[in-house]
Amino acid sequence: MNYAADTKTRILDSAENLFGLYGIEETSLRDITTHAQVNLAAVNYHFHSKDSLTDAVIARRVEPVNRRRLEMLDAAGPEATVEQILAAFLTPALEIRLECVVPMLGRILSNPLFVDRVYKRHFAVVSERFRAALGQALPDLSKQEVLWRQIFMVGAMTHLMALGEILPAITGGVCDISDRPAVVQHAVRFLAAGFRAAGEAASTGNT
Repeated sequence: MNYAADTKTRILDSAENLFGLYGIEETSLRDITTHAQVNLAAVNYHFHSKDSLTDAVIARRVEPVNRRRLEMLDAAGPEATVEQILAAFLTPALEIRLECVVPMLGRILSNPLFVDRVYKRHFAVVSERFRAALGQALPDLSKQEVLWRQIFMVGAMTHLMALGEILPAITGGVCDISDRPAVVQHAVRFLAAGFRAAGEAASTGNT
């Protein structure tokens, strides 16, 4: 057994669990070491600081999703359709074990340091790649329109992830997130219609 790797994983698991329950700022290193049953030296050895540990916790969940997103976007080619772009963005996020990320995701989004700590480090580059792809697929939309619709897309995805566990209960069993490909298809159809809706200039007759 690789005890160093096992210790590192326990620290990451504990930090992720506690961040989801109490928030990043409210969770101390002592809380994490107690939960993981390790000493402070182990945290310092593997991560050096709480900021580095926090970054590692987020990266462990986000980087595989973003890597897969870019792989799917690249595979769709330079003339990707809106549906292909949306599927590339949504599929990797909805394929992961939601119970692992949803509690922490909620805490992270409400953190006042979200932009600097999370968005700029983990999402900005990917977000711009998808904005550019959507802009190319929808040349009649302004950059502002694409950005707003991108925000609504992320909101719909986040809401779906947060409600995943209770969807069967609140829909009488009609909607179930366990069939992930079907969920992606439903979401892509809905969001593609929104992205293809006329922009402000087109709908008002302005140039």
